[in-house]
Amino acid sequence: MSHSPPLAHPLTVDEITEQLCRVESYEGLFHHSRLQQPMPSVEVLREVVARLQAILFPGYFGDSEIAPETMRFHVGAGLDVVSRLLTEQIRRGRCFFCRGDGASHAQPEEADCEACEDAARRKTGLFLSALPEIRRLLAADVRAAYVGDPAAKHPGETIFCYPSILALTHHRIAHALHQQDVELIPRIISELAHSKTGIDIHPGARIGEGLFIDHGTGVVVGETCIIGTNVRIYQGVTLGAKSFPKDASGALIKGIARHPIVEDDVVIYAGATLLGRITIGKGSVVGGNVWLTEDLPPGSHVIQQRAGEATSRILLGRANGSA
Repeated sequence: MSHSPPLAHPLTVDEITEQLCRVESYEGLFHHSRLQQPMPSVEVLREVVARLQAILFPGYFGDSEIAPETMRFHVGAGLDVVSRLLTEQIRRGRCFFCRGDGASHAQPEEADCEACEDAARRKTGLFLSALPEIRRLLAADVRAAYVGDPAAKHPGETIFCYPSILALTHHRIAHALHQQDVELIPRIISELAHSKTGIDIHPGARIGEGLFIDHGTGVVVGETCIIGTNVRIYQGVTLGAKSFPKDASGALIKGIARHPIVEDDVVIYAGATLLGRITIGKGSVVGGNVWLTEDLPPGSHVIQQRAGEATSRILLGRANGSA
C-alpha cells in the first residue's frame, strides 16, 4: 500500500488544475459522450417513480383528492407524462453505453440515434403495459405486510409508511424495465430505494408475490436470486454469491446464476447469510445469524449453533419428520 507524502505547502489553483487535468489522473473516471448526449437524470427518474406511485396507489401518493369518477383522467394524464419522461431517460441510458460510433453495446444494428429513439419508445410502451401486473404483485405485497406484522393497524399504513413496500415498488418497476433490457435506468431506480430504505435489491432478482421484508435495513438480494411467493425476510439478511468465477483472462464471468433460490413460504430471520446457487426448500425456516452455503430440503428448520455443540448448525423438522 502506497501513500503520497504530505505536502509541505498548499498548491496554487493553477497547479491543482494542472494535476487534475492530466489524462492519467482522470482516466477511467471521465465520461464523455461522442454525440454530446446528456446523462440520465436522477431527479427526473425520481419524478417518474413518484408519478408511477400515484398511478399504482391512487389517493396515497400524488393527488389525494382523486375519486373513482376522476380516476381515468388522473391515470391517463399520469401515464402520458411518465411515457414522455421515461422514453427520454431510456434513450439517455442507451447513449451512456454508446461505444462512440453511435452503437450500443447491446445491438450493433441500432447504431444510429433514430433507431435508439424508436427502441426507447418501444421499451417504454412494453413497460407501461406491465403496470397492471405490477399493481397486482404490489397488492399481494401489501397484504403480506399487513398480515405479517401485528403492529400494522391498516393495510394503508404499510403502503404509506413501510420500507418494504417502498423498496418493492421500486424493485417491481426496475425489474420490469430490466426485463426489457433497458440499460442503466433500472439500477438508478433500485438505488433510489436503497438509499432511502437500506434495502438493496438488484433489478434482475425475480421476486414472487407476497414478499414481506420486515424492518428491512441491511437486506441484500443479488442479481440472480429467485424468491417464491409468501416469503418473509427480516433485517440484515444477505442473499448473495458464494464466489465469483473468472475466465481464462482473469476477468469475472458475468451473468451466471450465483445467488440463492428461495422457494414459497420460507421465513429467513435477521442477520442470516445465504450464499451461492443453493435452494431453500418450500416452508423452511432459517434462523437468525445462520451462515448457509448448501441446499435445504422443504420444511427444514435451521438455527444457529448453540454453545458446546460440535456442528456448525442444527437442522430440525425436515419434511420427512426426522431430526
